[in-house]
Amino acid sequence: MARTSNADKLSLYRTRIDSSRKWRKNEQYDNLWQRMVNLYRGRHYRGSVPGDRLLVNICFSTINTLAPAVSIGRPKINVNARRPEDGDKAVVTEAIINYWWQHYECQEEFQRAVKDYLILGHGWVKTGYRFVEESKLDKINETADEAIDNVEKTGEIESEMVIREDRPFLERIDPFDMFVDPSATCMNDMRWIAQRIRRPLKDVQNDQRYDYTARKEVSPSSISNTTGIAGQAADNNTYSTYSNNNPYDSYCDVFEYYDVNAGTMCVFSDTGGEKFLIKPTPIPYAFGHPFFMLRNYDIPNFFYPMGELEAIEPLQMELNETRTQMMNHRKRYSRKWLFNESAFDDFGRLALQSDDDNVIVPVKGNENLNNVVVPMPALINPPEFYNQSSLITNDIDRVSGVSEYQRGVIPETTRTAREASIIAESGNARVAEKLVSIENAIARCAGNLIMLAQQYLTGEQTVRIIGTEDAPVWLTFDKDYISGEFDFTVEAGSTAPRNEAFRRDMALQMVSAMQPFAQAGLVNLPKLAEYVLGTGFGVKNPEAFLNQPPPQGMEAQGGVPMGPGGPPMPPDMMAQGGQPPPVPPEVLAQAGLGGPPPQAPVQGQAPTISPEEIINIIQGLQSGELTPQDLPPEVLAQVEEFLAQQGGGQAPPPVPAEMQAPQGQVPEELALIIEGLQSGDLNLEDVPPEILAQIEAMMQGQQQ
Repeated sequence: MARTSNADKLSLYRTRIDSSRKWRKNEQYDNLWQRMVNLYRGRHYRGSVPGDRLLVNICFSTINTLAPAVSIGRPKINVNARRPEDGDKAVVTEAIINYWWQHYECQEEFQRAVKDYLILGHGWVKTGYRFVEESKLDKINETADEAIDNVEKTGEIESEMVIREDRPFLERIDPFDMFVDPSATCMNDMRWIAQRIRRPLKDVQNDQRYDYTARKEVSPSSISNTTGIAGQAADNNTYSTYSNNNPYDSYCDVFEYYDVNAGTMCVFSDTGGEKFLIKPTPIPYAFGHPFFMLRNYDIPNFFYPMGELEAIEPLQMELNETRTQMMNHRKRYSRKWLFNESAFDDFGRLALQSDDDNVIVPVKGNENLNNVVVPMPALINPPEFYNQSSLITNDIDRVSGVSEYQRGVIPETTRTAREASIIAESGNARVAEKLVSIENAIARCAGNLIMLAQQYLTGEQTVRIIGTEDAPVWLTFDKDYISGEFDFTVEAGSTAPRNEAFRRDMALQMVSAMQPFAQAGLVNLPKLAEYVLGTGFGVKNPEAFLNQPPPQGMEAQGGVPMGPGGPPMPPDMMAQGGQPPPVPPEVLAQAGLGGPPPQAPVQGQAPTISPEEIINIIQGLQSGELTPQDLPPEVLAQVEEFLAQQGGGQAPPPVPAEMQAPQGQVPEELALIIEGLQSGDLNLEDVPPEILAQIEAMMQGQQQ
């Protein structure tokens, strides 16, 4: 098979562009999109018609209600590694892509594409890489005359190349400038795709990236850089064509063409020349062509989807017509009077027509004054005619799915809170569908930006990865830091508007729900406070409102005075918040306390523990694996008795008289100590040994 020449390829590509342009014209896509744009901007009427006309732009309200609901917030992009060895790189890549999205104006460009997505039914975004460098003269410590002499001698000026831009970019593409394969029904089955770029002719001819011969043969096509309705520049002459009187103001159309099947891309002009500006080369991007299409309401077997305004266009025009008729009827409703002409002279007629108050109108003759002037009967329209506007508005809300609550309108009909909640939830279902579509598009674009950086990043760059505006933490990285395979997702709801009252209520509810866990010592209280202040109340530096926890080993100094020989609790036994950590099940099993709960002892009889079990418990207390709070009081008493016997077998000292209480009652001082031991505020090491012996003796006496 003979190889196709570049001239034949150029002719084929131009033919495909023309066929796509004619297809869009025949299917009325260009006119439809222009009507949708005019509906949004308030240009509903075409041509000039005598008389006044009213316009109630519900389309504008609909778009500006949905757009903030799906794309007002900056997205939180999450990056997950596909391989275990890329886990650390995924953390760095997530910080980098979120920084780029904020500081490289990706959000602004994407929001413009979302407007196209809502108005026209589809939007286009393009990802690419921008590398810009320029020469900079080196610092010369010579006089001007010496510098000129050196240049004349050597013919060279020392300079260095300075990189101005070295980063990926994202931009919105005008839907009128995108041309696709007419036989395609979706992005997956199209054979080619092209973008039209309108540039000044002078810039094209001086662009050194293009072939020299081809760019000199480019001819102008317009004196305006306004695209207008795509495809009508050559067919319907909707904008001015080139004139020889202003050659420096002319423009030409350059097409960036991607052959999906062949995997090549090229650049050529639509007017003049038989050569490519850039010859067909393999597509330079790892992910294929750089265009992504946001699709609204898909129609089966049709490439272009439907937008929000296409379905409500007839209702919008009917609403305008109805309001115009109401206005004209009000204008025609002017009161008329019938009078007897012979009853008034010229002076009487002037007085009758006067706008002054308390004017005397002379009447000639002796006719009855009731018959001289009478009101003319007027035709009054039925009141139902004035309700048509509300009926049409309700139809628009029903078709668009945007309720009056979402528009911020207080309804005339009084509804219960449950009814209002049902209406709001039904409207949120459609918004949630758009949110998912927008979040998937952002994740796709973020993945393309990272892959572009993996391919073309040349040097080192610096980004802020963590920290606040007051204390940022910066990272210098190169392409090795972001190499790997990653999955990109967008945190659900991060692009939606943030309801401050709702966020605060959720944060306070979280605090209420975490109270039982906090009392059990299972909650990191400083982190919970930071979350409530930061997420619930929008505080940028919540840690500034919190006291720093005391250093390890200082808890005993600020607590109950230590008794003689009582060492402080080891630091590893103290958890955040001052509560002891839970005891592992295997430790309890070693101590003989694991398994099912023990049977309740007989009335008046304490459970007995073998010496081996007591030794295991003592070892657990010494190693920090157990705390006194983990042991039942009767077990703790037997441990103390065992320690007293091992220490010399002496009986515990008698209870002082001031600490004695009537039979069956516990002294107040000892009751406070026992309560502190049971709640965890006191440890055994904090209580002097003689007090512990008195408590043990008192407990044994009560058991007997």
